[in-house]
Amino acid sequence: MEKTITSEAITETGEMKRKHYDMVINGKRVAGAAGDTFETFNPATGEVLATIALAQENDAEKAVQAARDAFDHGKWRKYPVGKRSRVLNRIAEIMRQRFKELVKMEVLNSGKSVGAAQVQINQAIEDFEFYAGAIVGHRGKVNNMPYGFFNYTHKEPVGVCAQIIPWNYPIMMAAWKIAPAIAAGCSVIIKPASLTPITAILLNEICHEAGVPEGVVNTLPGSGAVVGDYLVKHEAINKVAFTGSTPTGKDIMEKASKTLKRITLELGGKSPNIVFEDADMDAAVAGSLFGIFFNTGQSCEARSRMFVHESIYETFMEQFIAKTEKLQLGDPFDKTTHLGSIISKEQLEIIDGYVQSAREAGATIATGGKKLHLEGLENGHWYAPTVITDVTPDMKVVQEEIFGPVVVVEKFTDEKDVIQRANDTTYGLGSAIWTTDQGRATRVAHQIQAGIVMVNSPFSAFPGTPFGGYKQSGFGRELCVETLDLYMEDKSVLAYYGAKPINPFGV
Repeated sequence: MEKTITSEAITETGEMKRKHYDMVINGKRVAGAAGDTFETFNPATGEVLATIALAQENDAEKAVQAARDAFDHGKWRKYPVGKRSRVLNRIAEIMRQRFKELVKMEVLNSGKSVGAAQVQINQAIEDFEFYAGAIVGHRGKVNNMPYGFFNYTHKEPVGVCAQIIPWNYPIMMAAWKIAPAIAAGCSVIIKPASLTPITAILLNEICHEAGVPEGVVNTLPGSGAVVGDYLVKHEAINKVAFTGSTPTGKDIMEKASKTLKRITLELGGKSPNIVFEDADMDAAVAGSLFGIFFNTGQSCEARSRMFVHESIYETFMEQFIAKTEKLQLGDPFDKTTHLGSIISKEQLEIIDGYVQSAREAGATIATGGKKLHLEGLENGHWYAPTVITDVTPDMKVVQEEIFGPVVVVEKFTDEKDVIQRANDTTYGLGSAIWTTDQGRATRVAHQIQAGIVMVNSPFSAFPGTPFGGYKQSGFGRELCVETLDLYMEDKSVLAYYGAKPINPFGV
């Protein structure tokens, strides 16, 4: 059954207006063909938030056909870039008007702190504004040719894109993918994480409210093993963009290769955070704290391996541990809360398992290292901010991505030593350097094998800055002008304008 879209989710008194969310196909709310649903939860309390339509393969096929028809026969790709730009700006405008509602829904469905949600939704808004401007100036070029020939390149949208987003930044990751794709003129099918589908659905509905034509943006909540797999294999899908774990990314790459789809993969990380002896101590402590514990450590570029110079190690760690123990956990809507909940019971157990493995391997749990049962939130999923010292390179906590509020700390002796150790990982997404020596900062930044290097900064990305990784952290860059090229084809048009006809064979 199809239903007209009206996207409000919160009443004027702040209560949830909707207890059920359908998928969105061809501009309409649509129940699953099989009538299946699943529940989505508030991780901070363990309470059920709403039921969600569960997409199956036949629903995915409807979405593919809607997106394909919109691309092949619709008007969006033919709009002048200025018109597409205005629609993207309108999306951003509506999001600003409904900022409080989107923040509340993001907090409820992800368990993150309200401060984190506000920052992330602000960036999601700015993403649409950024690409609204970037697409206007994104064009082909005229190339130098022999006399009598004229060549120019023309940029065209790549086609229908499947975009699979994670649960840690639900609406921000959706914006990172939708904005450049539709700016380029593509049609998209969003597969949100099953744990956090609500704000991705709301964003789709906002897109239609802003003037995106039917079929250009479709949302399929459902299983990655069913819906995601179907989209990745489908011959009518031209591109797959995925953010998530490295093992899943490898699986997607293998399956997408069967039809030679374009792929963008933003995968796992085990990012180093290097504190040199000449660092501004206060800035390094505060920035390192944010680097691992922001978003409760559930970030692909979380700076989860900390290297501190041996000459300042004791002083730095005393301050770092003291500040870690001051971090507030609790009601995500309380503005004094620093860390929200862990996304699920399963993830909570994974985090605790890593910490226990470190303890058993002889590491020291300097602080934290335990599940928490907070008053009034006993059924939620909470873990204490954790600092682990006395680790060795072979430990699981040093080599594998934990995806939680856990940092491992090691001493180092000199620049050469720390560069080698920082690069001793299969990942290469983020990295951070703390030093007042600009020459050292530049030398080290150029030798770190990572797509992002933060120098004396806790922040990893703003709209306009390339975001992506080296090695098994994936490939392709998001959040920047260059992202548009990942959603476009370069067509070369070669013409001859000489007065004398060309007769290559001479017959």
